[in-house]
Amino acid sequence: MRTDITTQIRSALDATATIVHGITGDQWNLPTPCDDWDVRTATNHVVGGMLAFSELLAGATVDEDPACDHLGDEPSAAYDTAASADRDAWSRPGALEGTVTLTFATLPTTMAAVIHLTELVVHGLDLAVATDQHHAIDEPLAEQLLELMHTMGGIDAFRGPGFFDPEVLISDDQPPHVRLLAYVGRTLNFVAAQSGRARASLPTI
Repeated sequence: MRTDITTQIRSALDATATIVHGITGDQWNLPTPCDDWDVRTATNHVVGGMLAFSELLAGATVDEDPACDHLGDEPSAAYDTAASADRDAWSRPGALEGTVTLTFATLPTTMAAVIHLTELVVHGLDLAVATDQHHAIDEPLAEQLLELMHTMGGIDAFRGPGFFDPEVLISDDQPPHVRLLAYVGRTLNFVAAQSGRARASLPTI
């Protein structure tokens, strides 16, 4: 798991970077599947999380202000800077040893890595769906995360305000990103739209 999770984090950084760079100037205020967050807010959260983890893994104490603007006038550049620091932090020898203190608990770093991977992948999907960048979605990465969640016993313990909403029930024949968004409880109308899009793209027999 230790090798796999850091590899997956690097893949998620790259996949989300492609999506962030594809956001056009008129899309930053669009709604996302994450309730009450528009594209800019979701991107800002991802960038703040990457910066926080790069400091946490260096042994620093982080008290992140959710209202802090990490994006400035160049959101894509801000993402790249934070992603570089995050990548370096997870690549250091011993990065997965010990514990880190997050806002809600002190956790083994291996578990924190799963949480960080989830943030990167799911919010990356939020941005892709919101800005109609379905071509940029990394379906294998979404499938891997969904399998990891189930292997670890599911996420029911994390369902609640500030974490995940109840699962949206859909058919098992949907693409991985749709099943992942539904599993983490993303807004029903977005999941339904994705489900309809996926069905329309399936070949008829």
